[in-house]
Amino acid sequence: MNIQSAVSGGRLTAYLSGELDQHEARSAMQSLDELLDANLPRDLVLDLSALHFMDSSGIALMIRLSRRMKAMGGRMWIENPAQQPKRVMDAAGIDRLIPVAAGSL
Repeated sequence: MNIQSAVSGGRLTAYLSGELDQHEARSAMQSLDELLDANLPRDLVLDLSALHFMDSSGIALMIRLSRRMKAMGGRMWIENPAQQPKRVMDAAGIDRLIPVAAGSL
């Protein structure tokens, strides 16, 4: 798993690529926590266009990040989920908790 990021106008966009599974989730969360601590964004966007595989560990990561952003007074959403992660997200009903968009909000 690889995480790239960009910051602009209080918005942190994290680009996740590769596979997000049980083995990768812990290090991904640590990396994302470090990005949040360093940037203190108002908005967090997870771009999943290059994430080819995700299991339920990815759902747990998204929920944890959403709760953290709410605690910081910010918001979070997911953009451009690839086909397989989208199926996992749909099965979990993540869109009832976190907005999911095909493009920018």
